[in-house]
Amino acid sequence: MAYTVLVVDDEPQIHTFIRISLMAEGFEYIGAGSIGEALERFQSLEPDVVVLDLGLPDGDGMRFLQQVRQTSRVPALILTARDEEDEKIRLLEAGANDYLSKPFGVRELIVRIKVLVRDLVEDGALSDVVHCGRIRLQQSTHEAWLDDDILALTNKEFAFMLILAMHQNKLVKQTDLLEQIWGETHREDTHYLRILVSQLRRKLNDSVDEQALLKTETGLGYRLLN
Repeated sequence: MAYTVLVVDDEPQIHTFIRISLMAEGFEYIGAGSIGEALERFQSLEPDVVVLDLGLPDGDGMRFLQQVRQTSRVPALILTARDEEDEKIRLLEAGANDYLSKPFGVRELIVRIKVLVRDLVEDGALSDVVHCGRIRLQQSTHEAWLDDDILALTNKEFAFMLILAMHQNKLVKQTDLLEQIWGETHREDTHYLRILVSQLRRKLNDSVDEQALLKTETGLGYRLLN
Protein backbone atom coordinates (compact mmCIF):
# COMPACT_ATOMS: atom_id res chain seq x y z
CA MET A 1 0.00 0.00 0.00
CA ALA A 2 1.52 3.27 -1.12
CA TYR A 3 0.80 5.28 2.01
CA THR A 4 3.33 7.83 3.20
CA VAL A 5 5.24 7.53 6.48
CA LEU A 6 7.19 10.43 8.02
CA VAL A 7 10.09 9.08 10.12
CA VAL A 8 11.49 11.64 12.60
CA ASP A 9 14.79 10.52 14.14
CA ASP A 10 18.30 11.98 14.38
CA GLU A 11 20.11 8.66 13.90
CA PRO A 12 21.03 8.02 10.22
CA GLN A 13 21.24 4.26 10.70
CA ILE A 14 17.65 4.21 12.02
CA HIS A 15 16.50 6.03 8.89
CA THR A 16 18.40 3.64 6.66
CA PHE A 17 16.89 0.39 7.87
CA ILE A 18 13.38 1.86 8.35
CA ARG A 19 13.42 3.38 4.84
CA ILE A 20 14.51 0.10 3.23
CA SER A 21 11.87 -1.87 5.14
CA LEU A 22 9.07 0.61 4.41
CA MET A 23 9.81 0.72 0.70
CA ALA A 24 10.00 -3.07 0.55
CA GLU A 25 6.44 -3.14 1.95
CA GLY A 26 5.18 -0.59 -0.58
CA PHE A 27 5.12 2.47 1.68
CA GLU A 28 6.49 5.87 0.71
CA TYR A 29 9.18 7.18 3.06
CA ILE A 30 9.84 10.76 4.22
CA GLY A 31 12.76 11.42 6.57
CA ALA A 32 13.42 14.22 9.06
CA GLY A 33 16.16 14.62 11.68
CA SER A 34 14.78 17.48 13.79
CA ILE A 35 11.54 19.07 14.94
CA GLY A 36 11.96 21.98 12.54
CA GLU A 37 12.56 19.73 9.56
CA ALA A 38 9.70 17.43 10.58
CA LEU A 39 7.23 20.31 10.81
CA GLU A 40 8.21 21.60 7.36
CA ARG A 41 7.85 18.18 5.77
CA PHE A 42 4.64 17.39 7.61
CA GLN A 43 3.02 20.60 6.38
CA SER A 44 4.24 20.32 2.79
CA LEU A 45 3.89 16.56 2.22
CA GLU A 46 0.96 15.59 4.51
CA PRO A 47 2.06 12.06 5.51
CA ASP A 48 -0.45 9.37 6.46
CA VAL A 49 1.53 8.11 9.49
CA VAL A 50 4.27 9.61 11.70
CA VAL A 51 7.01 7.55 13.38
CA LEU A 52 8.57 9.84 15.99
CA ASP A 53 11.63 9.57 18.21
CA LEU A 54 11.58 11.69 21.37
CA GLY A 55 15.26 12.64 21.66
CA LEU A 56 15.81 15.16 18.87
CA PRO A 57 18.61 17.75 18.57
CA ASP A 58 16.26 20.75 18.80
CA GLY A 59 14.03 19.49 21.61
CA ASP A 60 11.64 16.80 22.85
CA GLY A 61 9.76 15.08 20.03
CA MET A 62 6.54 15.51 22.00
CA ARG A 63 6.70 19.21 21.13
CA PHE A 64 6.34 18.23 17.47
CA LEU A 65 3.38 15.95 18.24
CA GLN A 66 1.67 18.67 20.28
CA GLN A 67 1.94 21.10 17.38
CA VAL A 68 0.66 18.51 14.91
CA ARG A 69 -2.30 17.66 17.16
CA GLN A 70 -3.54 21.24 16.94
CA THR A 71 -4.66 20.63 13.36
CA SER A 72 -4.32 16.90 12.55
CA ARG A 73 -5.37 13.45 13.74
CA VAL A 74 -2.61 11.71 11.77
CA PRO A 75 -1.65 8.48 13.60
CA ALA A 76 1.65 8.74 15.47
CA LEU A 77 3.86 5.86 16.60
CA ILE A 78 6.43 6.94 19.20
CA LEU A 79 9.88 5.39 19.52
CA THR A 80 11.05 5.59 23.12
CA ALA A 81 14.05 4.34 25.07
CA ARG A 82 11.99 4.36 28.27
CA ASP A 83 9.75 1.44 29.16
CA GLU A 84 8.12 2.75 32.36
CA GLU A 85 4.33 2.71 32.66
CA ASP A 86 4.21 6.43 33.53
CA GLU A 87 6.08 7.27 30.33
CA LYS A 88 3.68 5.23 28.20
CA ILE A 89 0.69 6.92 29.82
CA ARG A 90 2.29 10.33 29.16
CA LEU A 91 2.73 9.46 25.47
CA LEU A 92 -0.85 8.28 25.01
CA GLU A 93 -2.28 11.28 26.84
CA ALA A 94 -0.20 13.60 24.65
CA GLY A 95 -1.81 12.19 21.50
CA ALA A 96 0.29 9.16 20.53
CA ASN A 97 -1.60 6.27 18.95
CA ASP A 98 1.03 3.65 19.73
CA TYR A 99 4.58 3.33 21.05
CA LEU A 100 7.54 1.03 20.58
CA SER A 101 10.42 0.69 23.02
CA LYS A 102 14.01 0.82 21.76
CA PRO A 103 15.69 -1.37 20.73
CA PHE A 104 12.92 -2.69 18.47
CA GLY A 105 12.57 -5.16 15.63
CA VAL A 106 11.77 -3.68 12.25
CA ARG A 107 9.17 -6.38 11.52
CA GLU A 108 7.19 -5.33 14.60
CA LEU A 109 7.49 -1.68 13.55
CA ILE A 110 6.08 -2.43 10.08
CA VAL A 111 3.19 -4.47 11.52
CA ARG A 112 2.28 -1.63 13.89
CA ILE A 113 2.35 0.88 11.02
CA LYS A 114 0.10 -1.40 8.95
CA VAL A 115 -2.38 -1.58 11.84
CA LEU A 116 -2.50 2.23 12.07
CA VAL A 117 -3.11 2.51 8.31
CA ARG A 118 -5.76 -0.24 8.39
CA ASP A 119 -7.62 1.56 11.15
CA LEU A 120 -7.55 4.79 9.14
CA VAL A 121 -8.94 3.07 6.05
CA GLU A 122 -11.68 1.34 8.05
CA ASP A 123 -12.62 4.66 9.69
CA GLY A 124 -12.86 6.27 6.26
CA ALA A 125 -10.04 8.73 7.00
CA LEU A 126 -8.01 7.34 4.11
CA SER A 127 -9.23 6.31 0.69
CA ASP A 128 -7.64 3.55 -1.34
CA VAL A 129 -8.39 5.47 -4.55
CA VAL A 130 -6.91 8.90 -5.25
CA HIS A 131 -8.46 11.14 -7.93
CA CYS A 132 -6.87 14.14 -9.60
CA GLY A 133 -8.80 15.44 -12.59
CA ARG A 134 -8.64 12.81 -15.33
CA ILE A 135 -6.21 10.65 -13.32
CA ARG A 136 -7.29 7.86 -10.96
CA LEU A 137 -4.86 5.81 -8.85
CA GLN A 138 -5.65 2.77 -6.72
CA GLN A 139 -3.02 2.45 -4.01
CA SER A 140 -3.57 -1.15 -2.92
CA THR A 141 -3.17 -2.57 -6.44
CA HIS A 142 -0.89 0.08 -8.01
CA GLU A 143 -3.38 0.45 -10.88
CA ALA A 144 -3.78 3.75 -12.73
CA TRP A 145 -6.27 5.17 -15.23
CA LEU A 146 -6.44 8.20 -17.51
CA ASP A 147 -10.17 8.72 -17.95
CA ASP A 148 -11.27 5.09 -18.52
CA ASP A 149 -8.02 3.91 -20.08
CA ILE A 150 -5.59 1.84 -18.02
CA LEU A 151 -2.10 3.33 -17.68
CA ALA A 152 0.81 0.88 -17.60
CA LEU A 153 3.06 2.57 -15.02
CA THR A 154 6.30 1.35 -13.48
CA ASN A 155 6.56 1.38 -9.67
CA LYS A 156 8.50 4.65 -9.70
CA GLU A 157 6.11 6.27 -12.18
CA PHE A 158 3.18 5.24 -9.99
CA ALA A 159 4.92 6.61 -6.87
CA PHE A 160 5.61 9.90 -8.67
CA MET A 161 2.00 10.26 -9.85
CA LEU A 162 0.61 9.32 -6.43
CA ILE A 163 2.69 11.92 -4.61
CA LEU A 164 1.58 14.61 -7.03
CA ALA A 165 -2.06 13.46 -6.97
CA MET A 166 -2.11 13.73 -3.18
CA HIS A 167 -1.00 17.37 -3.54
CA GLN A 168 -3.01 18.21 -6.68
CA ASN A 169 -2.33 21.65 -8.14
CA LYS A 170 0.39 22.21 -5.52
CA LEU A 171 4.10 22.34 -6.29
CA VAL A 172 6.04 19.31 -5.06
CA LYS A 173 9.76 20.01 -4.85
CA GLN A 174 12.29 18.01 -6.88
CA THR A 175 14.32 17.17 -3.76
CA ASP A 176 11.27 15.79 -1.95
CA LEU A 177 10.30 13.63 -4.94
CA LEU A 178 13.83 12.29 -5.34
CA GLU A 179 14.14 11.43 -1.66
CA GLN A 180 10.77 9.72 -1.43
CA ILE A 181 11.12 7.69 -4.64
CA TRP A 182 14.87 6.98 -4.87
CA GLY A 183 16.13 7.69 -1.34
CA GLU A 184 17.90 10.54 0.44
CA THR A 185 21.24 9.89 -1.29
CA HIS A 186 19.64 10.90 -4.62
CA ARG A 187 18.29 14.35 -3.66
CA GLU A 188 20.44 16.03 -6.32
CA ASP A 189 19.89 13.52 -9.15
CA THR A 190 17.37 15.67 -11.02
CA HIS A 191 18.06 13.85 -14.30
CA TYR A 192 16.17 10.86 -12.83
CA LEU A 193 13.05 13.01 -12.74
CA ARG A 194 13.55 14.42 -16.23
CA ILE A 195 13.72 10.91 -17.67
CA LEU A 196 10.72 9.69 -15.65
CA VAL A 197 8.59 12.73 -16.57
CA SER A 198 9.47 12.35 -20.26
CA GLN A 199 8.24 8.73 -20.13
CA LEU A 200 5.07 9.77 -18.31
CA ARG A 201 4.25 12.51 -20.83
CA ARG A 202 4.21 9.91 -23.61
CA LYS A 203 1.87 7.66 -21.63
CA LEU A 204 -0.39 10.57 -20.68
CA ASN A 205 -0.28 12.09 -24.18
CA ASP A 206 0.69 15.34 -22.47
CA SER A 207 3.24 17.23 -24.57
CA VAL A 208 5.95 19.49 -23.17
CA ASP A 209 4.36 22.44 -24.96
CA GLU A 210 0.85 21.75 -23.69
CA GLN A 211 1.43 20.47 -20.12
CA ALA A 212 -2.31 20.12 -19.61
CA LEU A 213 -1.88 17.44 -16.91
CA LEU A 214 1.70 17.47 -15.69
CA LYS A 215 3.21 20.91 -15.11
CA THR A 216 6.98 21.36 -14.85
CA GLU A 217 8.20 24.25 -12.71
CA THR A 218 11.75 24.53 -14.04
CA GLY A 219 14.35 24.15 -11.32
CA LEU A 220 11.69 23.76 -8.63
CA GLY A 221 9.45 20.74 -9.09
CA TYR A 222 6.18 19.49 -10.56
CA ARG A 223 2.40 19.86 -10.25
CA LEU A 224 -0.41 17.52 -11.27
CA LEU A 225 -3.34 19.62 -12.51
CA ASN A 226 -6.95 18.66 -11.93
